[in-house]
Amino acid sequence: MSTLAEIQDAITHLRDDERKALATWLDSQSATELSPEDERRLVRSLDEAIRDVDAGKGVPLNEIRKMVDSWAAR
Repeated sequence: MSTLAEIQDAITHLRDDERKALATWLDSQSATELSPEDERRLVRSLDEAIRDVDAGKGVPLNEIRKMVDSWAAR
């Protein structure tokens, strides 16, 4: 029996919630390709973010850490 066949067989024994979790994980493993237009938009957005940071705009890292900590505590 091949590894793929073993995996497929094991999947048939999963509960519904486990199958959903597996499907979500498998989807997260796929690299999506950006369209040329999406790539241009992303680069423009990153360039703008770099300019903002260079201009002193933005949130200091220690403030971001506090924000993340408060989110994680919820």
